[in-house]
Amino acid sequence: MTELILFHHAQGLTDGVRAFADDLRAAGHRVTVPDLYEGATFPTIPEGVANASKIGFDTIIRRGEDAAASLPDAVVYAGFSLGALPAQKLAQTRPGALGAILFHGGDVPASEFGTWPVGVPLQVHLSEGDPWMESEAVEGLVADAGGELFLYPGSRHLFTDRSSDEYDEASASLVMERTLALLDRRS
Repeated sequence: MTELILFHHAQGLTDGVRAFADDLRAAGHRVTVPDLYEGATFPTIPEGVANASKIGFDTIIRRGEDAAASLPDAVVYAGFSLGALPAQKLAQTRPGALGAILFHGGDVPASEFGTWPVGVPLQVHLSEGDPWMESEAVEGLVADAGGELFLYPGSRHLFTDRSSDEYDEASASLVMERTLALLDRRS
């Protein structure tokens, strides 16, 4: 069993994010899924991004840090899109991190939070044509971390969220397989 904290994307804590967490639990992992928006959800990505901008990205990160404060040190940090921000910061700055998994995110340079810690694995999962990601920035983060970049066909952003119109079952299944492989190695 691996301890994991999973941060939601800009649309909020959707049923699809909850279902993904439930799948991880069903595989034997302990998963905490904080609500960084205090109950708010948004029907579109742009509306969710506007909300995050209004709240402030520093506040989003701080809420993620607060949510992780009561967890043990040995945690894998994961996040969908916007949730990749607190996941990446915690993986880089909180001692004892077991790894980071960034779904539909990862275009923030490691230097934003210092340096990537030695021995902390990174996985990034994106669609090949994701319109919300800057591929050079993602590749830079993966290179700095010595991580793994997994690209999936298409141009959907939130393709792992079952409650999203962008959901792609085949790609989401492969993401889950690769995620569980990393979690099983960190147990």
